[in-house]
Amino acid sequence: MSVTTALPEDAPYEALAEVYDLLTADYAHERWLGELERLARAHGLRGRRVLDVACGTGSSFLPLLDAGYQVTACDLSPAMARRAAEKAGGRAAMHVADARRLPRLGAFDLVTCLNDAINHLVAPDEVLQALVGMRANLDRRGLVVFDVNTFRAYRSAGDVVNADDDRLVAWRGRLATISEPGAVAEVVVEVFERLAGDVWQRRCHRHPHRHYPLAHVRELVAEAGLRLVATRGQRTGAILEADVDEDVHTKAIFLAARA
Repeated sequence: MSVTTALPEDAPYEALAEVYDLLTADYAHERWLGELERLARAHGLRGRRVLDVACGTGSSFLPLLDAGYQVTACDLSPAMARRAAEKAGGRAAMHVADARRLPRLGAFDLVTCLNDAINHLVAPDEVLQALVGMRANLDRRGLVVFDVNTFRAYRSAGDVVNADDDRLVAWRGRLATISEPGAVAEVVVEVFERLAGDVWQRRCHRHPHRHYPLAHVRELVAEAGLRLVATRGQRTGAILEADVDEDVHTKAIFLAARA
């Protein structure tokens, strides 16, 4: 499958593409996407056309693809998009596109933006631009589902290390701790790769994250011309609960439709 490329090769997260699946190996994407699909179906989702924004290497859309959805996906990083296309095996339409300047790729029944992609946008105007772009890609009765990290996620983040024989990836969550809502954190990812024998190379990647309080997210959703259909608090293990509490849940899920 060909991947349409519209951005330079030095786009953010290019260097992480090779190890991103190792970094996220513990994520329960299949169970999570199943829960999100059920939530959307319960609130009116009927069609099977999906656009996945900021798709990374494809883990956020592969469960839907396997369930028979027609998937279009995009990511800012050409390397991420290429890996996602390879994993999709020709079954998804892949594009390189910035969520903040999202082109109109079609009219979709469901637009997803997952894995705290919203928190990677550190200016509220960037989040607004992304939501406006997602709305522009909705079918008349389509739905948008996205997640944000809660204050608890940044207040109590821990380090996570995953490794195989020749690579080790460390997510330095403790360095991303914030002390007040709405603050900007710095997420540090360290990658160790074996060059030969006992010789390893270390690379360090730094990415800003912003915590968005739930009230602020609701304001941005409304400003983008969307209306909230449902919100859920998420516990570890893709467990969704009706009442969102930033002191209890690590993620908040938002489901929205055209206003």
